[in-house]
Amino acid sequence: MIGRKHRFHGHNSVSRVRGERVQLPLFLVFYARNHKRQDYRMAVVVSKKTAKSAVTRNRIRRRLYESVRVQKILDGQAVDVVFVVRSTELFSATPEQISLQVAKACNKIVDR
Repeated sequence: MIGRKHRFHGHNSVSRVRGERVQLPLFLVFYARNHKRQDYRMAVVVSKKTAKSAVTRNRIRRRLYESVRVQKILDGQAVDVVFVVRSTELFSATPEQISLQVAKACNKIVDR
């Protein structure tokens, strides 16, 4: 799990992330620069339409958070990031596959 300082707080804070997006097969990533902060904030959105079971939604969420935390690509970046999961394939994907997809998305964010 990512640290408390890297999470969104309050109602509607995730919906205020307006900016660019990165589209990948398993998820969409919306991000916007936030010059008021020194570090990144991140959220993972998994809808009930995508995964019916709360266990599945939570496991997908935990796996994405852990992948971003371990890779440390976003450390020191002043950016708000929202991962919107499209597929339940993340539930059964290997950690290497998830890391590869997350690294691809995060590198696009950092490069822009």
